[in-house]
Amino acid sequence: MKTSAESSKHAQNLSNLRHSTAHLLAHAVTELYPDTLLTIGPVTDEGFFYDFLPTTNFKEEELAIIEARMHEIAARALPITQEEISKKEAQKLFADNPYKLELIENITDEMVGISRQGDFFDLCRGGHVANTKNIKHFKLTATSGSYWRADKTKQALQRISGTAFESQQELDEYEQLKKDAILYDHRRLGKQMDLFSISDLAAGFPFFHPKGCAVLNTMIAYMRGLQRKHHYQEVLTPVMMSDELWKTSGHYYFYKDNMYFADLEDASYAIKPMNCPGSILIYASRPRSYRELPLRMSEFGHVVRRELSGVLHGLMRVRGFTQDDAHTYCTKDQLEDQIINIIKIIKEMIQKFDIKNMHFAIATKPATKYIGSDELWDTATNALKTALERVGEPYRIKEGEGAFYGPKIEVGIQDSMKRFWQCSTVQVDFSLPERFDIHYITKEGTKERPIMIHQANFGSLERFFGILVEHYKGNFPFWLAPVQARVLPITDAQRTYAQKLYEDLYACGYRVEIDTSGDPLSGQIKSAQEEKIPLMIVIGKKEEEAKTVTLRHRDGKQEMGLDYQALLCRFEELQR
Repeated sequence: MKTSAESSKHAQNLSNLRHSTAHLLAHAVTELYPDTLLTIGPVTDEGFFYDFLPTTNFKEEELAIIEARMHEIAARALPITQEEISKKEAQKLFADNPYKLELIENITDEMVGISRQGDFFDLCRGGHVANTKNIKHFKLTATSGSYWRADKTKQALQRISGTAFESQQELDEYEQLKKDAILYDHRRLGKQMDLFSISDLAAGFPFFHPKGCAVLNTMIAYMRGLQRKHHYQEVLTPVMMSDELWKTSGHYYFYKDNMYFADLEDASYAIKPMNCPGSILIYASRPRSYRELPLRMSEFGHVVRRELSGVLHGLMRVRGFTQDDAHTYCTKDQLEDQIINIIKIIKEMIQKFDIKNMHFAIATKPATKYIGSDELWDTATNALKTALERVGEPYRIKEGEGAFYGPKIEVGIQDSMKRFWQCSTVQVDFSLPERFDIHYITKEGTKERPIMIHQANFGSLERFFGILVEHYKGNFPFWLAPVQARVLPITDAQRTYAQKLYEDLYACGYRVEIDTSGDPLSGQIKSAQEEKIPLMIVIGKKEEEAKTVTLRHRDGKQEMGLDYQALLCRFEELQR
């Protein structure tokens, strides 16, 4: 396993390589299409892109031509150099390129960076490999539309995206993972496995079928058990509340464009985009004592947010979703320990779903849209930092990306296809308790304001569900699978025995089915495998006579001669 320093060095080397490959792409385009204007070409999480203004848009089939020229230029073994020149000199170099001139104008320093390889040069801060011959393992992946400065009111451009790696093996693995991402897309598997559907009549609001609900309910039951172990009390708050509530919380002013409103008897109501104000009203419903703190309230609350139709994506980006929200009310002395406890809950939850890699980030105070004093923001941010340091988790800082009412820990997870997803959050909030003027009575009989910690473990159940579908490639573990086992009678003569076994297992709480198709055994097995059912219980004449079963696993492994008690023991082992 790489140390933190080794991982950091590898990440920097990979970034330099991809940065250099973006320049190589621009170099190739200028040779093949000399009238094309260059704009910018940054490194991304998966590779790089470069935005161009061509005289005629590139076609998909031209990517192979550009890629071939990139290999040809790389083979020239051109040294890549970096130099600093004055802004005036840079303006002369790029006199015919208004996009580069705009970039130069916005640079505050008097000197600007220029990268050169052969007769090609580009505006650049640096960070490259030493020579084009070091750029070998790359692939152009797509061409798409874009806009200058990502502003739809500005010039339409064309983007070419790609990726690069330090070895051919890494590139091959990447390409296989991209194929897997298409093959195991949660929308495709959701339809194949009859889990959920999306209708144009309810865009952004998914429909969960019985099998999908079985998975969701299992996720909720697991989380309920985990939270109960840590003394959370479950609550439920209204879906619609007066817009006065949202004005008090600040959402009306900072989040209004993402909310839905409705008028009712001459009053304006908002459909909740978040659960926290409702939790505060429960806290404020009666006087609270210091003896009750920390007070932990959890909620599986359905929230609705405005999203543009163009960004909706299966279960990953929706308009209506369920948050496994929790809110902890505590004293200042309790704050760090409560954050640590929440981090441990999140880590335990993530590991339960066979996810090995996670990373932590702290999103800090936004530059403009925020509530509360700088001092309180600093206190909250430092509490998050100290808690992560106490549990030994490294973290990075995401400047200005906190919510308007407090900084937060964001937990990213890496799935089986090596993609990172941001899911769980932990947020310290001094501001909402102040805005709602909530208190607790101290030991001395005085009023003190509690601190509020917002916690979402799954984040969105719907999104986490979609991630799990792809992470497991539809092969859910036994405890989570929508159908855990299917009974397969070889002939109708075994149907009575098969039915009795099915009813007994169903009565024990297992999600089990019986095949009623009448297909031959091979067809029944094929159907169960296509639906990715973990266990098949095969019953033939021999099994019926001996009152046993043959247990066939999803991977083809078989266990023969299991009696009912042995079968239950196997189920219990897999259920843990």
